[in-house]
Amino acid sequence: MSQHPKTVRPLVIASVMASMAMVAIEATIVSTAMPQIVTQLGGLHLYSWVFSSFLLAQTAMTVVFGKLADLYGRKPVVLIGIAIFLVGSVLAGFAWSMPAMIVFRLIQGIGAGAIQPVTLTIVGDLYPARERGKIQGYLASVWAIAAVVGPMAGGLLIRDLSWAWIFWINVPIGLASAAGFIAFLHEHEKHERPSIDIAGATLFTVSIGALMMGLTDAGTSSNALVAFEFALFVACGVLFVLQERRAADPMISFALWGHRPIAACNVATVLSGMALMGLTSFLPMYVQGVLGRSPVVAGLALTMMMVGWPSGATLAARSFHLLGLRRTLIGGSLFLPIGAVCFAILAPDSSPVLAGVGSLVMGFGMGIVSVSSLILIQEIVKPSERGSATASNLFSRNLGSTLGAAMFGAVLNYGLAHSSAVGAVTADQLRQILDAAPGNTASGAAVRFALHQSLHLTFASILVISFLSVVSVMIVPAIKLSQARAASAN
Repeated sequence: MSQHPKTVRPLVIASVMASMAMVAIEATIVSTAMPQIVTQLGGLHLYSWVFSSFLLAQTAMTVVFGKLADLYGRKPVVLIGIAIFLVGSVLAGFAWSMPAMIVFRLIQGIGAGAIQPVTLTIVGDLYPARERGKIQGYLASVWAIAAVVGPMAGGLLIRDLSWAWIFWINVPIGLASAAGFIAFLHEHEKHERPSIDIAGATLFTVSIGALMMGLTDAGTSSNALVAFEFALFVACGVLFVLQERRAADPMISFALWGHRPIAACNVATVLSGMALMGLTSFLPMYVQGVLGRSPVVAGLALTMMMVGWPSGATLAARSFHLLGLRRTLIGGSLFLPIGAVCFAILAPDSSPVLAGVGSLVMGFGMGIVSVSSLILIQEIVKPSERGSATASNLFSRNLGSTLGAAMFGAVLNYGLAHSSAVGAVTADQLRQILDAAPGNTASGAAVRFALHQSLHLTFASILVISFLSVVSVMIVPAIKLSQARAASAN
């Protein structure tokens, strides 16, 4: 693809960044508008499913679209993904009830499940590894900017227009991105007629969807429903394995996913995704509820991660060809436990600066690990497998986020239910201290201390997960890019 004379790489990358910005900003802008959406549509008990449905569909479909990109080419699949995402966006703006909103968000998630892996695969096709790192730094900055701009843009749109425009704003961005791919990305036509493992794709989607729902509902829904969801996950998972072993062209190549460098990188990605979700979910709660600072200060402490992430990605892009991918990976992973230590030693009298430093350091390490692992995975596979390999890494990141939300949420709930200071802490008690005026740490002191103990246990768990991420990275064998390219060409 990169040798096609009509492909204009800079303009294709502009289209990639536009499509990724559309997905990235949607992850932050919706949270700003949700209070107004719930007020108008009702269905407060379904609040979390507006976010969960998007993530569920995105995670389940990432691997499917990665495989389709290998079979049919990157361009048609990414255009289909953009079209699905825009359809979901338009419909979400017209949502008349909360169940309708959840369905339309699920459609958006399906589109995002195509856009993310395929655009990253396009970058892998167009640029050699030495140049690709710099592009990955640009893409990381898209997510960092979206994290900052999203909430602000959401607030402005709600104030001056209506909440529907947080979805409709995607339409011009998506159309511009699609026009760029159509005009400037030209692939060699595929003349063979590939066979699609429809049964495998269906079983995989249902299995992962059931797992995600089970993890989301654990602790909040009836035990019978959660048991059913996990049983469905196991049953479809077993059928999926049997199907893949007999399929002529399986949806997931076990040999590919089990390849030691890919498996080790993906395990590290799962673990870092868990740590990231734990941090983003509970650091603001600690800064507000325990340190007694304002939501603005809590947001700034967390935003430091979005400063560190593109910085780490850029450094990795400029250094891995000198140090080697394995050394860069290991060096970057060490920043994860170093940053996690800052959270593990937080105390009620600590400065929020310590939380900001820890967030910056962990973000820096995650930027290095994410870029280095993705480049390594893309380089050691054949071009015909690059879409599936890229999708496996993104799937691991999303799965890690879901596992992290479930696990760290369970750790927090356990700590609050077994507090030695005030006994079991109720949701109303937590709401009172979170809504208290900044600086007023005297009120509810016992509850604040109980929250500190519970979050300290959560942060200690994040530290353990960070160390495990370092161990998994150390399993990655030393691979030179020249050897990887030779192996992938065979």
